[in-house]
Amino acid sequence: MGRRLMVMAVAGAGMMTVAGAVLFIPGEQRSQAAGSAPQVVVQGDPLTAQEIARASSIASAGSREHLAAGQVKLLYVERDDDKDADERRRADAYLYDYSADKLIVRTVDLDRGTVVEESVARGVQPPPSKAEEATAAELLLAHPQYGGGVRESYAKAGGRQLRSAADLGLRGLIFTPAGERGPARHCGIHRCLRLFVRLPDKTWLDTSRIVVDLSAKKIHTLEW
Repeated sequence: MGRRLMVMAVAGAGMMTVAGAVLFIPGEQRSQAAGSAPQVVVQGDPLTAQEIARASSIASAGSREHLAAGQVKLLYVERDDDKDADERRRADAYLYDYSADKLIVRTVDLDRGTVVEESVARGVQPPPSKAEEATAAELLLAHPQYGGGVRESYAKAGGRQLRSAADLGLRGLIFTPAGERGPARHCGIHRCLRLFVRLPDKTWLDTSRIVVDLSAKKIHTLEW
């Protein structure tokens, strides 16, 4: 079951579906290189790199200003697995609006080059993207208390200075509060991550009390 089906099940009545919404980007896909055979794909095949790029462009067309401002980010694109759909190739693009804390799922008909369905939900948190993990790490490094500790631990473990968040091994999980009384209580509506950081010697930093709030662009410390 794809993420789209899972998040729609979780959202329930909180999700609004707008069928038939159409966004279109003129232009055709890049032509095949001269002398190469065109790639033939069928309904059940994984999305190709070209299809992912095409779906990303089409799904983002109506949000480019907000994407440029960092208010909205494209998380990822997956093949649409709707069994009731016809035989056309379709893709689900997941976007998150951090300014309004909304998940937007746009289903793209790759043959027609249109968005054929759009779903909007609040309080629905799909797994974080790699870009979100990197953003969370950058916020952690910029924190006046924790940033220095991360750099110091990295230098001890790797024998060299940390150049950027890209040097860290990262794994993020969505954080949902359970009785928190501090600022982290807003997580679940806000998009928040628990970030696990691996150092060059394969050890992991103790980040068990740290929550990165991507919506507020803040670091929260859990009170235990």
